Amino acid sequence: MSNETLHEKYIRDAVILSRNENFEACVSWQSPSNIALVKYWGKHGNQLPNNPSISLTLEKSRTETKVSATAAWQSVPSFHFLFEGNESQQFGKKVQDYLQDLLPYFPFIAQLSFTIESRNTFPHSSGIASSASSMSALAACLLAIEQQINGNFTSNIDIQKASFMARLGSGSAARSLFPYAAEWGFTGAIHNSSDEFALPLEQILHPVFKTFHDSILIIHDGVKSVSSRAGHALMETNPYAKQRYHEANINATNLLKALHSGDLETFIRITESEAMQLHALMMVSEPSFVLMQPNTLSAISIIRNYRQRTAVPVCFTLDAGPNIHLLYPNQYREQVLEFLTKELLPLCHEQQWIDDKVGMGTSTISDS
Repeated sequence: MSNETLHEKYIRDAVILSRNENFEACVSWQSPSNIALVKYWGKHGNQLPNNPSISLTLEKSRTETKVSATAAWQSVPSFHFLFEGNESQQFGKKVQDYLQDLLPYFPFIAQLSFTIESRNTFPHSSGIASSASSMSALAACLLAIEQQINGNFTSNIDIQKASFMARLGSGSAARSLFPYAAEWGFTGAIHNSSDEFALPLEQILHPVFKTFHDSILIIHDGVKSVSSRAGHALMETNPYAKQRYHEANINATNLLKALHSGDLETFIRITESEAMQLHALMMVSEPSFVLMQPNTLSAISIIRNYRQRTAVPVCFTLDAGPNIHLLYPNQYREQVLEFLTKELLPLCHEQQWIDDKVGMGTSTISDS
């Protein structure tokens, strides 16, 4: 058995076009965002995580991407990028860097001219990880094009390979491709877990978690003051980093058990603790930064008080931003929506919120 790494395998299997090939392709894929329960914060090497992370895959908050390609025979990637119908210099630069990083695995990228059209079903700066959905959708499109070069026109792609490639664009994108929930990063609690790609958790997931809703409260709709990329870098000098990675490994192991058994009490405890740890790490970095808003803290207090007085298993988590993700099983939907409307919406910017739930991961988009 070879000790070949995936990195080496994907380079060995890389395909190129024949010089006389008049290749054309047009593919469309959608991929959702995800919300991390055990947080990925801190990385090394080429987009490799310093601890395992676990996330729920969303359904409605997704990126839809269409990629058209024609033979061009150039030495560098050539593309025209449109975000929601308009040219975007900011997103275009990210796409350019990503395509360059993928060249060792997809050398055909330099042989083609691309038109990439992308749109989100959710507003930008809403507390939803757009890099996770956009990079995973683009990775799926490129894998579909690779398959067509190989003569395979099926609508299925190698999801593990897509996760590997999506990770190179955005770490959290590695988790967005899978139904319901995913784990990314090596942990002794899961066979074949890896820092290079995420794994699906659908087969071990208790049915209650397949019904979960994520009601996203838009506390603040502005662009956050510190990017996630900068936040990850600050973990290199964070005095609590070593203990954080230790805690994350323990939390991942215990959360996996809770996800399997349907233990909502443990799920809530770990999920909320992870959210608070993430923001505590930001507050003790150098320089330190605070992404929570006053209404974020108010909402947290109200959610915990509501859970205590009603025993409804609703909890919160936070991404690297101020907006609240309210998580709960479908059987409590009616009660939670009443609670959200009466007690939480007044804390939201212009009473904005996004009604989402767990979903099925990436898929091709039909032309019909």
